[in-house]
Amino acid sequence: MNKIIGYTTGVFDLFHIGHLNLLKNAKGLCDYLIVGCTIDDIVFKTKNKYPVIPFNERIEILRSIKYVDAAVAQTSMDKMEAWNCYKFDIMFVGDDWKNTQQWNTIEKGFKNLNVKIIYFPYTISTSSTKINTILDSFRLNS
Repeated sequence: MNKIIGYTTGVFDLFHIGHLNLLKNAKGLCDYLIVGCTIDDIVFKTKNKYPVIPFNERIEILRSIKYVDAAVAQTSMDKMEAWNCYKFDIMFVGDDWKNTQQWNTIEKGFKNLNVKIIYFPYTISTSSTKINTILDSFRLNS
């Protein structure tokens, strides 16, 4: 029997319970979980700011989590490029991306490769965006 390979990506800045839940739930649906940790330069290009925690520390955190079989650098936002490298069977994504034009296009491309996309609920109670907003506010007022 072939192992089911799962893949997910993220910045994983200011690691919190939502991140842990994503990894735990993803690992429960595959035999081998690969996690792409976005490098600092890509974070800056997509969010116009650098992460609070540098890449080398964020990836080390991921590598120490029991649900993660391999943590790799995400050096491109191109998910097909990642598939060409890792040949995963399932991709796990936060449901805040569901039905967006970007992910509808990605889904179509992966459908031809029999890659399943599974969307997990976004953690509303705790999110890196919320934490960063609080930190940004604090920095402006100090």
